[in-house]
Amino acid sequence: MSKIIVQMKDITVDFGDIKALDKLSLKIQKGEVVGLLGPNGAGKTTAVNVLATLLKPTSGSASVNGFDVEGEGHNVREQIGLAGQYAAVDPTLSGRQNLEMVGRLYHLGRNESKKRAIEILRQITLEDAADKPVRTYSGGMRRRLDLGASLMYTPKVLFLDEPTTGLDPKTRRDMWKAIRDMVGQGVTVLLTTQYLEEADELADRIILIDEGRVIAEGTSNELKRQLRGDVLEIEITDAKNLIHAVKALESSSKFKAKPEVDEALQTIRLAVENGVDDLQAALSVLKTKKVEVVHVNLSQPSLDDVFLELTGKKPEGEEKGDE
Repeated sequence: MSKIIVQMKDITVDFGDIKALDKLSLKIQKGEVVGLLGPNGAGKTTAVNVLATLLKPTSGSASVNGFDVEGEGHNVREQIGLAGQYAAVDPTLSGRQNLEMVGRLYHLGRNESKKRAIEILRQITLEDAADKPVRTYSGGMRRRLDLGASLMYTPKVLFLDEPTTGLDPKTRRDMWKAIRDMVGQGVTVLLTTQYLEEADELADRIILIDEGRVIAEGTSNELKRQLRGDVLEIEITDAKNLIHAVKALESSSKFKAKPEVDEALQTIRLAVENGVDDLQAALSVLKTKKVEVVHVNLSQPSLDDVFLELTGKKPEGEEKGDE
């Protein structure tokens, strides 16, 4: 049986009248990548801050690799790496100098810090910019450097709080590769994100929290299977027909779910229980109302659908913070 390396038990964090975490409990096994998902205000960053010894809980207990986050904070900090929502790097230094400085702070020594910096720069694909001032770096480059700094002293557990927020798709994929490389070296990862594609791509297991409590957990496929049936997507020719289509589907007794409308894409999403039969029924209803359909697709629920169903909120990919 795998070792439990991160554990929270009934953790509560109060900020005055606001309960950021409400008896939150979770366990992470050694070598796992766990995605911590939730809408704005769910408590994701608060949970990370407790585990990283940056925030004292109001009640409950938590440990990392067997060390208590309150009573043995020094030992906990020796086990972990942390990359927060905002890149914590010195803009006046070069990328190489930033990493070497972090190495010295970890007491790696001058030579070992230089050697490790070279390895990290290669891993995060910043070799070409290694000796340029960080103030000249793009946002994505700074995020990669911040991630690299958290790896200078190879941690047993790495906390990544919204590591790819605001990055372009290519840089995001570069970051994913760097994270996979770390996992290949045996690092356990707790990842907070609202990019559901990111959780699908990286996480062995997903913990969904809302209002400071766990509301669901499992693999991506296990969570998707909680939603019965399929999702029907219908693209309509124009905005006027879109309105007619929604009214037609809402008035039909064949469909229990309320149509979800994306006006920008002129698309209707509808949860259905009978697959192809419901697809044919929807097309028949729209044909009767003389609504022209451009494209139709029937698919299994996505992680986005799970998120919306369980929280009642859509994921927001540009979260600024959740305290």
